[in-house]
Amino acid sequence: MDIRISLTAVLFCLVLALCACSVIGQRSKKSIGKPASLLDLALIPPIIGNILIINSDIKAVSVVGYFFHFIGMNLVVLATIGFAMAYCKGARGKDHTHSTPKVVYLALIVDSVQLLINPLTHHAFDVEPTMVGGKTYYVLIPHAGLTIHRILDYLILFCIILIFLIVTIKTPKVNKEKYLVVLISMVSLTLWETYYIFSRTPIDRSMIGFGVVGVLVFYFAVLYKPLYFLNKMLSSIAADLRQAIFVFDPDERCIWANEQGMKFTCTEETELESINEKLKAIFSDIDTIEDGEFSKTTGTGDNTRYYLLQKRTMTDSKERLTGLMISIYDNTAEQQRLKREFYNSTHDSLTGLYTREYLYECIKTALSSDNKLHYLIIFVDVKNFKIVNDIFSNEFGDMALKQIAQYIVKNSTERCIYGRLAGDTFGILAPKGDFKKHLIERDVSGFTVTDGTVEHHLLIHLGVCEVTDRDTDVSVLFDRAHLAISAINDDYNTHIAYYDNNLREKVLQEQKITAGLKNAIAQMHLRPFLQPIADKDGKIVGAEALARWVHPEQGLLPPASFIPILEKNGQIVEVDKHMWRCACETLTRWDNDLFISVNISPKDFYFTDVVADIKALVSEYGIPPERLRIEITETVMMNSADERMANLAELREAGFIIEMDDFGSGYSSLNMLKEMPVDVLKIDMRFLSSTNDKERAKTIVKNIIRLSEELGIESLTEGVETQHQFEQLALMGCSLFQGYYFAKPMPTEEFESFAGIEKN
Repeated sequence: MDIRISLTAVLFCLVLALCACSVIGQRSKKSIGKPASLLDLALIPPIIGNILIINSDIKAVSVVGYFFHFIGMNLVVLATIGFAMAYCKGARGKDHTHSTPKVVYLALIVDSVQLLINPLTHHAFDVEPTMVGGKTYYVLIPHAGLTIHRILDYLILFCIILIFLIVTIKTPKVNKEKYLVVLISMVSLTLWETYYIFSRTPIDRSMIGFGVVGVLVFYFAVLYKPLYFLNKMLSSIAADLRQAIFVFDPDERCIWANEQGMKFTCTEETELESINEKLKAIFSDIDTIEDGEFSKTTGTGDNTRYYLLQKRTMTDSKERLTGLMISIYDNTAEQQRLKREFYNSTHDSLTGLYTREYLYECIKTALSSDNKLHYLIIFVDVKNFKIVNDIFSNEFGDMALKQIAQYIVKNSTERCIYGRLAGDTFGILAPKGDFKKHLIERDVSGFTVTDGTVEHHLLIHLGVCEVTDRDTDVSVLFDRAHLAISAINDDYNTHIAYYDNNLREKVLQEQKITAGLKNAIAQMHLRPFLQPIADKDGKIVGAEALARWVHPEQGLLPPASFIPILEKNGQIVEVDKHMWRCACETLTRWDNDLFISVNISPKDFYFTDVVADIKALVSEYGIPPERLRIEITETVMMNSADERMANLAELREAGFIIEMDDFGSGYSSLNMLKEMPVDVLKIDMRFLSSTNDKERAKTIVKNIIRLSEELGIESLTEGVETQHQFEQLALMGCSLFQGYYFAKPMPTEEFESFAGIEKN
């Protein structure tokens, strides 16, 4: 075949290939796609020019072909510059950029112009005919202009080759391949073209190289992925991973394993085919698991190991099985750490029992999941445990709590859930049938703790609440069980108490009393009732102010239904201060010398400045201090006796009269009497009715009255209910009297009418 025809066919095919590459490059989403497309387009004109030169025996056509070739070479150089700037961008670092070579562009434009004027000047080239294969072929005769053109193109190509050389050297190994191939292609093409120029070969076969280089550039710029280096890198990464990794062929024969995999299966590199059987021996169901991630456990007790397995089937583009990969990660240390952290967060550090929060969570789960069993909530409280720490040391106290915890664990069934609620309290959920009350009562009644040298008996109370509504919050159930303990009071023979509806109603009532006090005071539902106090002649000389609550819905509440509650929670202070003010307001309306006695409870001294408050009130209302009598009980003196003595002395100095209520009901009254600054002793007639020996009781009362006379203290007997009692007490020397014989406590307006009091 004629060489010119065969060469033309090859070049034509390359032109088609370059066109296809250019179209694909333009459509590519890669930033390098368009520069590569422009380079392939630029390679087409010189190739077409050579097709014209090869196949023409007409001089003018050959000249046009040479123009296509030379101008096309400038386009190639120009496109190569743009491609190189885009292809090598960032290869020398993110901050390194290439400036636009404007001078080079200008030089190429000038060179193209000087080539285009060659028909007029003939300074660049001429052509002359020669015979090739028996046909006319016009060969090139170069002149100075063409030499300048070639020098310019070679200088620019040399610079581009130098850039690719530097980038190839400095780029990471994974990217080196794509730069190296382009570099070699460009150097080879340049050498081939140089050979053509200096050998003066009639036909330029280097154009084949132009087409091939264009296709290679497109492939490595747009399509190529460095699979060889990626595979090596990934293999290196896989080899260094902590996971044991195994790769199997479609027949499930192991063809590769990393170092961790070898160690895991105790396999040598020459024994890869045995790995499958060894994995089956460790994980019996490894063949049956599907693709995904699974947790596996081997061994028991301290030898338990935890593994995370990943299995992945690999397929080709046609969904044909190519193999599978299994990775095995030993996360025993992580699981053990998580278990330790979970244990520490859910178990009390001292006793090892559940913490309160986790106990509540477990109980809630048990109640919601098991509807057949009847459960009890048990609140375990160690009474006066602070004393144990104060007397024996904190170490002994910790040891005592541990022994209580050990007792709970030892005597609880598997169905029980228990934990430490706080300090010296514990909580238990137990099936009703598992709670043996008589055995527990026997054990806790004699519960002692010892450290080997010291032994101490602990007073332990258990409050029990039956779970009737499983939707009730666990904390509420324990509150109820705790509340049940309050029913034990000071009964040292009882250690277990049950929560019931009566106790619940009592609590609700206490809550209502507590919540309603402020409004009761503001609306005067809580008001003073006055009980008259008479002298020996039966004349009303004063009254005692007693707090009464006239409830808008429940009517008149008995004092016993709210006074103890308010004393327990400390709100009795607000009641007393209200009674003091009401008494002062009442006294300002009376145009006489009658007095009103007001009570001071022991808690008043803890929550308010009693002396300052009372002195301020009589000053505010302009009342003589002796008309507002201060009534105390001997319990006021039980704590801080010296300080209370000083308070009472200050009140007496200010002109107030001090009355001691319930004299004789305590055990230290006589001892205190010699020191206490009091003006009136109140003797309760119940003292006489509380004994069978009435004569002895009368003797004691008579001597108390005589003792008060000798000490210069006035006596007042309360609870006088009959005329006989009144006459007897008067004969004994009693000065003042109070009781139902004269009148019951009554509202202020009624008392004023009863006593015939004129108002201001």
